Amino acid sequence: MSAQEVCAVPPEPSGAHRAVVEPPRSRAADRAAMRAFRPQRRTPAIIVAALLALLGLLVAAETISALAGRPLRWIPYDALLSWASSTLWSDPLALLGSLVVTLVGLALLLTALVPGRPSMVPVRSGDPDLIIGLRPKSVTRALAHAAEEVPGVRSARATMRGHTVAVTPTTYGHDPDGFGHDVRGAVLARLAGLDLVEPYRVAVNVKERTR
Repeated sequence: MSAQEVCAVPPEPSGAHRAVVEPPRSRAADRAAMRAFRPQRRTPAIIVAALLALLGLLVAAETISALAGRPLRWIPYDALLSWASSTLWSDPLALLGSLVVTLVGLALLLTALVPGRPSMVPVRSGDPDLIIGLRPKSVTRALAHAAEEVPGVRSARATMRGHTVAVTPTTYGHDPDGFGHDVRGAVLARLAGLDLVEPYRVAVNVKERTR
């Protein structure tokens, strides 16, 4: 077998894929590819930055106008100061305001920490200076095509959710259990051929049609 050929192997208990003959691996190259295609939270960051910029401009305008002797009073700070000085922390409105601010802060924190959907799936290259990626749609299309090559499959659909690939093949009159094992093996073999940097689990849900 040449270095370019890849053989399907029985899936490991973890469900991750691997190849019998693997190209030279480089942890530095894998880390570089992961960093290059790490999902970016650009939209939430732009929204928060725009809101903070508007708030800063509003405060600056109020401060400058007050120093000039002609306060704009776009912000009713006199009423806010009066309410704050006469309101206890145990007041329901104060508790509600604190709860809202806390929830907004937690939402922003989760948005920053939880990874978004990747725009590209990193592929192993073995060279830190060579970054290769595939679109998730291209990966799922290749895996669905691999499932459709299994005898008896009329059509197949594949989706990626996190580190799990869900494959739904449609068949007529086949045993779902044994048939699903064949489809899973074909998809794992195609994953091994793609040689993605991150391992993916494969879940197969066979749909049987009577006609």
